[in-house]
Amino acid sequence: MGHKVHPKIHRTQVIYTWDSRWFSAKNYAVYAEQDVRIREFLIKKFKDAHIDTIGIERSPKNLTVTIFAAKPGVIIGRGGAGLEDVRKEIERKFLKMSTKVKLNIQEVRSPALSAQVVAQTMVAEIERRIPFRRVMKQSIERVMKAGAKGVKLSMGGRLNGAEIARREKMSAGSVPLITLRSDVEYAALPAYTIYGKIGIKVWIYHGEIFGRKDIFAK
Repeated sequence: MGHKVHPKIHRTQVIYTWDSRWFSAKNYAVYAEQDVRIREFLIKKFKDAHIDTIGIERSPKNLTVTIFAAKPGVIIGRGGAGLEDVRKEIERKFLKMSTKVKLNIQEVRSPALSAQVVAQTMVAEIERRIPFRRVMKQSIERVMKAGAKGVKLSMGGRLNGAEIARREKMSAGSVPLITLRSDVEYAALPAYTIYGKIGIKVWIYHGEIFGRKDIFAK
């Protein structure tokens, strides 16, 4: 049997750091649940913003949420009004007004090199009923043209409405998943079609890293 390991958790504390930066001896479970729920809320609310990662930092009375998005304008809204509404909603809904929230929005410099953004783009195209092979080929071309060392795509489900579900894969360049120094971004998202759910997985290889890659230092 093959043992599949998430490429990011496999390399955490080797070349990657955690997306949440805080310490708690007593309220660890509460804070971890808040982090998960805040991320789920933001990703669902700003689906069209193509969010890459969400970093969360805590101090005794403040919580800073840093959102890296391909389309930051969708989140900020006209005159920053959208941002203020979201900040108040997070404080009220998840933190019970016990902590002040600060939101930082940063633009992803190369959306074509972000596995999460590529996966979201593919989901949108599959849900618009574009043939899956064309979606995969075009995505590979965009990623390689942007300067990636390698990319691997996988789709599973009733592709193009076929009777029997199957898995199709396409790749270009090299994607070394065993080497711990390899900077491999990974994303897995579902696309909801009239035929059922189609699973999309994306691996993007950026090259080797000597040191640490911290999202807060982007």
